[in-house]
Amino acid sequence: MPEIVFDNVEKSFGAVRVLEPFNLHLDDSEFTVLVGPSGCGKSTTLRILAGLETLSGGEITFDGKPISHLDPKARDIAMVFQDYALYPHMNIARNMSFALRLAKVSKSEIDDRVKRTAELLNIAHLLDRKPAELSGGQRQRVAMGRAMVRDAGTFLFDEPLSNLDAKLRAKMRTELAEMRNTIDKNMVYVTHDQVEAMTLGDRIVVMANGRIQQQGTPEELFKSPVNRFVAGFIGSPTMNFLDGELTEADGALRVRGDGFDLPLPEALATRGRAHAARTVTLGLRPSSVTLDTVPGAEIELRVVVSEYLGAQSVLVTRCGDEEVLVEANSATPIAPGTTRAFGVLTDELMIFDRESGLRI
Repeated sequence: MPEIVFDNVEKSFGAVRVLEPFNLHLDDSEFTVLVGPSGCGKSTTLRILAGLETLSGGEITFDGKPISHLDPKARDIAMVFQDYALYPHMNIARNMSFALRLAKVSKSEIDDRVKRTAELLNIAHLLDRKPAELSGGQRQRVAMGRAMVRDAGTFLFDEPLSNLDAKLRAKMRTELAEMRNTIDKNMVYVTHDQVEAMTLGDRIVVMANGRIQQQGTPEELFKSPVNRFVAGFIGSPTMNFLDGELTEADGALRVRGDGFDLPLPEALATRGRAHAARTVTLGLRPSSVTLDTVPGAEIELRVVVSEYLGAQSVLVTRCGDEEVLVEANSATPIAPGTTRAFGVLTDELMIFDRESGLRI
């Protein structure tokens, strides 16, 4: 399993630059997730790594050896595409073994690899069927199995679950997580779904507008986002943002805006005082707003919609003209149209520079 390094890699299509020069280090046997909105450059990055796109500048190395000049088949990479790309006239066993047969691997070894991989993916009973006889989830397992039988050093996944329904996507996400723990390989996974990124990745690389915004563990990105984009993209329900101003009274720093006036904890206040701009954006996680009162740190909200999700509800509320999402226990229902005070856990507040979007 190689150590993969992107060294000042960039990509342009004619005059349009889709990837700004970036550096990225993928550790041996790491599950790395590239996540971001459509058009951010994550799939292009994966295709460059696979050799399906040529880079416009920089170099990619495997264990210190440049590989950008190599054909895809020479990179020891197996790829799972968004569409299953199965041969409809072949049964599942022949679909999975196609690359091995091209490489003239012995029949006994092919049979052994296909059987072991099929058992791992719970599709051993499907080997004699054709793709048209399988469900979407089963076809996706076959597509993954076709990559896995090659025993490559690195596996690439290009949004492999996006064509599945929500329930099956959740089930396949769990199976992928289990598979990751049993296969000691490099895995690079592309998705626009931050829930997939949070549950699967050892490390997440957040991309936007052809740039890497931040990389780190799921916990690091959730608790310490570097800017407003990462804070809003990571976490479900998404973070609330309210424009306000920093004001100081009696030695305490507060953030005030339309419908709220909240004190900042000392550590955050210290950073806020050193910040030149006084106009900021307040970041407030839905889980940081509580039904219980918090003396000195309350916000009055009008409930517009209550989304019942079982044990939890998501309240869609209004603070002035801005929408605020609140996570609440469903055991305490709140009717739409209700206006009441909610407590705010100020230790979990974040503030961002309103112009640059950087976290203060």
